[in-house]
Amino acid sequence: MPPENTPSRLNYAWFVVAILFPVALLNYLDRQMLATMKASMVGDIPSIANRADWGLVLGCFKWTYAILSPFGGYIADRFSRRHVIAGSLFVWSAVTWWTGHVTSFHELMLARALMGISEAFYIPAALAMIAEYHPGLTRSRAVGVHQTGIYIGQILGGFAGYIADSPEHGWRWAFTMLGMIGVVYAVPLLLALRNPPPATATPGAAATSRPTEGVLRGLLGNRNFLLLVLYFTLPAIAGWVVRDWMPDILREKFHLGQGKAGVSAILYVQIASMVGALVGGVLADRWMRTNARGRIYTSALGMALFLPALFSVGNAGTLSLAIVGLIVFGIGWGFFDCNNMPILCQIARPEWRATGYGIMNLVSISCGGFGDWAFGALRDRHMPLNLIFGVFAGVALLSVALVLAIRPRSEQTG
Repeated sequence: MPPENTPSRLNYAWFVVAILFPVALLNYLDRQMLATMKASMVGDIPSIANRADWGLVLGCFKWTYAILSPFGGYIADRFSRRHVIAGSLFVWSAVTWWTGHVTSFHELMLARALMGISEAFYIPAALAMIAEYHPGLTRSRAVGVHQTGIYIGQILGGFAGYIADSPEHGWRWAFTMLGMIGVVYAVPLLLALRNPPPATATPGAAATSRPTEGVLRGLLGNRNFLLLVLYFTLPAIAGWVVRDWMPDILREKFHLGQGKAGVSAILYVQIASMVGALVGGVLADRWMRTNARGRIYTSALGMALFLPALFSVGNAGTLSLAIVGLIVFGIGWGFFDCNNMPILCQIARPEWRATGYGIMNLVSISCGGFGDWAFGALRDRHMPLNLIFGVFAGVALLSVALVLAIRPRSEQTG
């Protein structure tokens, strides 16, 4: 492998982002379709009895995904990230295909659990690979570009309600076709990817955790890492509720069709997230030239946008006002999302990053799964939306304080 500053190395580094982009898209398209096709799936599977049952369908994916994420990260750190990424895509795509053939609530629960297991291996491995190929001042931008694949996947998932309503296609056709696409793409992906060379920690990394320590002791004994885990978790609860429940919220509150509700809930917020990730990535990388906390400050700015956004969403009296709130939320989410792995790179050894991100996923998505279930249960009990989203806004304010308390010693270049 050529040195990191040669044109061939830099070109391949961006090539890695480019070929992982469609994988990120499929990763979240497969998830988002479930939320926007809820009415059709519930109508076709009568054993889904109520909102709490649907919350369990959403939650079981997150719980299995969360529990397996540290293991997936550990496997990627210890063995081949290339094989972990391609294998994850192949398996979750096969499960996506099977989801189009389930006939009962319990089969759907099992399919979502299996998808959670298989998808748990992708994000930690992919982001760690991108971070290693993009040391220094392109790291936030590279992660931001990869994350736009996630947002496009969510946007396309927002249109899935129209497919579900179509007599010629339907929700089963959508899952079947996407599963087949992913299985096929896994083969050229495996052939094109190369594992990055082993990275060495900089002095700043060694200062946070000694090489002789085990990975769990080194990460869990790191104050900065624990703060990052909390910061990664608290806003994500609101993020999961917005992603999974907003189509249903808008459909009921403003009496929309399934297709329009899905597009209104997903399209604007994800376009805004794309803009936020790209702008936030550039801003963070430039800020890092003059301040080692540049990525932290950029992320904190994004989190500050959550406050007016969540109040607006919770109190919206019109669809237009709700969309404005979702746009502001999306911009803030993009600033937040493109800097989590880069901040982790400032406080953790290179060979621990996939494991560290897996631990972050474990805590964050476990709480997100309970959040999905709790939101469904609260809505069954007619809890006002403005009260629920007001609590989310308070959590966002606490999160600003958490990220500003992280004190990296230096930028990691490994």
